[in-house]
Amino acid sequence: MPETLDALFAFAAAAAIAWLLVPVAEAFAWRIGAIDLPSERSLHVVPTPRLSGIAILIAVCASGAIFLPWDDQTRAILLGAIVIAMVGMVDDLFDLPPLVKLLGQIAAAVIPVTAGVTVDVFTLPFVGGVDPGGTELFKLPLVGHVDLGELGTVIGIVAMANVVNLIDGVDGLASGVCLISAATLAIIALSLERNPAGILAAITAGGALGFLRHGFPPASSFMGDTGSNLLGYLLGVAAVQGALKTNAVVALAFPMLVLAVPILDTGFVVAKRLKYRRPIYEADAWHFHHRMANIGFSQRRTLAYLYGWTMVMAGVALALRFVPYSDDRGNFDPLWTAVMIAILVFAVGASFYVIYVLEILKLRRFRFRQVAATGAPPVLDAVDREVEHELETGEFREPNPETGEFEQVDPPA
Repeated sequence: MPETLDALFAFAAAAAIAWLLVPVAEAFAWRIGAIDLPSERSLHVVPTPRLSGIAILIAVCASGAIFLPWDDQTRAILLGAIVIAMVGMVDDLFDLPPLVKLLGQIAAAVIPVTAGVTVDVFTLPFVGGVDPGGTELFKLPLVGHVDLGELGTVIGIVAMANVVNLIDGVDGLASGVCLISAATLAIIALSLERNPAGILAAITAGGALGFLRHGFPPASSFMGDTGSNLLGYLLGVAAVQGALKTNAVVALAFPMLVLAVPILDTGFVVAKRLKYRRPIYEADAWHFHHRMANIGFSQRRTLAYLYGWTMVMAGVALALRFVPYSDDRGNFDPLWTAVMIAILVFAVGASFYVIYVLEILKLRRFRFRQVAATGAPPVLDAVDREVEHELETGEFREPNPETGEFEQVDPPA
């Protein structure tokens, strides 16, 4: 109980500090010219300051210093947070080359890993305990021997930072998803008696909420790469410390489910870029939120769908943790197993709805309405071809008001 109260106080402190400091960060961004101007890919229409992630960083560091145990791991985690936020801040100001940015993210992730924030042992269903920490791979100067667990942890933290960075394309999307995900990870970590991890996740959720008060559409400021890098890094660290470093059979499922929406979005986009032989770091309009904008969703409606989907997946993770469907020795309770199956079916249905109905069926109906609005008769084959074209390329074309056909454009370079 005391740990739960500490987590609640840490959450409230981080939220209050971030909320109070975002206007200061906005003023600083205007003063130094760190302004995000509208572009073809952006969904905002007015110049907006983009350094409010600094407020989240101060909130995290201050709350962490108060509520986390002041040991080597905490100091390393907070130092890594400062480093990755500074990498994001430089990127916000000067647009770093992708390789330089990646090296900065790796350097930040290495800091907590060298202090022991690693995946040492976890349990897989039907496999048992897995010990990546027992497999040495190579030796580095200043670092020493690097094992599979340490390498995997660095890769995971860096990947999480980039996943959050990539979904940060709608006012309040990344911060809201991080709020839901971090709060869920906090509950799971505290229930597993991973108390420092639970408090860290609560602090992350509080920082995201404090910013969201200013970042919800219409946003007065953006957290920028400063904030998205930081929140992704903290989620990665909290997932390692709070879920993966346990003997729970479903430990690996917790972060995968909690973070399923940003992971799926990023996986979809990266797959498209690879398919069309584009650099994976190149910006495009293939994210879920871009597609929702294409079919006429407002920013708030887009947030409602993606927040809802995130909460459904977080609910599955919580159900796996708290529904007593199994005794972890292969014995299943029939009633609670049925409840768990019903929850899983609902989550699959919700995911199918978002991915399939929103991306295909509603897009097709929207295209028919779009052609009808021009006064031209809808051409079934033309609409179907255009839906397929948009789903393949991410390009959104207008119908010809005379023929109902969609204007042809050059294929992607």
